[in-house]
Amino acid sequence: MPEEKRSGGTARKPEVFGVAGNEVSVHVGGEAPRAEQKVKKEKPVFTVGKRKVAEARAISTKGVGKVLINGIPLEIFEPALAREMISEPLALAGDAAKQADISVRTEGGGIMGQAEAARQAVAKALVEFDINLKPLFLHYDRSLLVADPRRNEPHKPSRSKDGPRRHKQRSKR
Repeated sequence: MPEEKRSGGTARKPEVFGVAGNEVSVHVGGEAPRAEQKVKKEKPVFTVGKRKVAEARAISTKGVGKVLINGIPLEIFEPALAREMISEPLALAGDAAKQADISVRTEGGGIMGQAEAARQAVAKALVEFDINLKPLFLHYDRSLLVADPRRNEPHKPSRSKDGPRRHKQRSKR
């Protein structure tokens, strides 16, 4: 290839030559990669929060503190009570919450069950970024990190549509 004339002050774009595992080979300028440097890619952190039938999956990466719930920014998420519930771990974490961008997907259950599941997923994601938050979260509210094991009781054969323990009313006389 003929050599190009460079005008003063034009910067060349970095070129990516190879990806091996978590490392990317990058070099700037020239045709052949001379000064390669290894750049580590940040792996996303996956966490799960559960409440009753609701489940929330959070994907967190290094960032500036953006939180999305089902693609909606937390600042405009409705209802307001659910928004405040989800933002509790962020308020407790303070500046540590500004290190991570968190995207949460919820499914199953109702609005408040999903909010509690998302709250737990966000708290677990923040603990993955800063382990010093774990004792603070456990002291404030254990359900931020530990799922509630209680589940709905399955219906039994007698009068099944009325509930698992409902029986026909008996007259005493």
